[in-house]
Amino acid sequence: MSMVGLVAISVPVVAIVGGVVGEMFKRWVKFKERALELTTAQAAEKAAQYAAKTERLEQRVAVLERILTDRSSNLADEIDRLRDSPLN
Repeated sequence: MSMVGLVAISVPVVAIVGGVVGEMFKRWVKFKERALELTTAQAAEKAAQYAAKTERLEQRVAVLERILTDRSSNLADEIDRLRDSPLN
């Protein structure tokens, strides 16, 4: 086989292989993008849950601070009221 024949055969083969590899790379990138989107969504959901939990804890601490610093209220009555009220 002459050099011209070898080049004539290798150019289409390289083009086909390059196209297949390029398509595989595009699919891999799409897969990675989707995985990143899902991870981001999960992280955002966890952050929202932590923020809500932190807010509830801050509210409870504020109530406890108010009970401890308010000398005019009856501590036992306040504790009983809190015990009977539903949590967030």
